Amino acid sequence: MNPDHYEFTLAINLTPDEQDMSVLFSGEGRPLPGHTIGPSVHDFYLIHTVLEGGGLFECGMFTAECRAGDTFVIMPGSLFSYKADPDIPWHYAWVALQGIGVLDLLRAVGITREQPFLSSGNVPELHSLYERIRLSFKQSAYPRLESLEASGWARLLLHQFGRDNLSALPPNPSGMPEMIDRQIDQAIRWISLQYHQQISIDHLASSLGYHRVHLSKAFKQRTGLSPKQFLLKIRMDKARELLGSMLTIEQVASSVGFNDALYFSKQFRKAAGMPPSEYRAGLRNGNDKDTGGSKL
Repeated sequence: MNPDHYEFTLAINLTPDEQDMSVLFSGEGRPLPGHTIGPSVHDFYLIHTVLEGGGLFECGMFTAECRAGDTFVIMPGSLFSYKADPDIPWHYAWVALQGIGVLDLLRAVGITREQPFLSSGNVPELHSLYERIRLSFKQSAYPRLESLEASGWARLLLHQFGRDNLSALPPNPSGMPEMIDRQIDQAIRWISLQYHQQISIDHLASSLGYHRVHLSKAFKQRTGLSPKQFLLKIRMDKARELLGSMLTIEQVASSVGFNDALYFSKQFRKAAGMPPSEYRAGLRNGNDKDTGGSKL
C-alpha cells in the first residue's frame, strides 16, 4: 500500500520495446485528501482519467479543475503538478506511454501540449480499458506478448478518447481529403493489396457506393489510369519482381491473380514488350536494358 493513498495498484511492463507506442506502466489509486504531485517533469507521456471525486491539474499556463470523466495528459518535458481535492479527493487511473508515434496519436484525438485535457461521459468504459491494460501484464508468462496486448488496449483507450471528444475535433481537418478522394484512396489501397485476387471492378465500385463509370472517371483523374489499367499495372510490376525468383511462370501467374498462365504471358508481353521467359532470361544474364519498360 502506498502511504499517500487509500488504495493503490500498479502494473509495470517488463519489455517496453515497441518503437511507435509502448505502455510503460499503468495504475489506479485513491489518494488522501490534498495529496500533491509536483512540480515535476517526466520523460514519458502520462495520462490520468478521473473516475470519481476531483482535483486540480496544472501544466505550464494550463489549469483545470478535474471531476469524474475528465482526462489530463502530462507531456514529456512539461513542468506539471496535480493535487487531490481536500474534501472529495479523486479516484483515478493512469497509463504511461512512450514512442515516436504517441504525440500524433494524441493529436488525432484532440490532445495537444496547449490543450492536454478532455472530458468524457463514459467513465465505466474508460475504467474497463485501464483495467485491461493492467491485466495484460498478469495473464501470461511471455512478457513480449503481454506488451503487445497492453499496447492494443492503450490504443483502444485513445480511440475511446477520440469518440468522446468528437465535438471538439475539427469537422474537416486541414489536409483531410474529400469523400470521393478518400474513396479513391481506399480503391487504390484495395487494388494494391488484393491484386492477387479475382477483383471485380463492378463489385469494387458498388462496395464504395459508386457507379462503375463514376468511379472510373474519378480514379483516372487521380492516377491517370482506369481501375482496370491500374490493376494490370500493379500485377505486371509484381510479376517483374517475382520473375527474379525461383518460381515457375505458372506460379508467378497465379501469384499475381492470373489463373491461366498463357493469358498471363500474353498480358505480360503487351506490358513489357517481351514474354515472361525472355524477361527472366534477361534478369539472369544481368542484361535488363529492355526489361524495365511498360506500355501501360
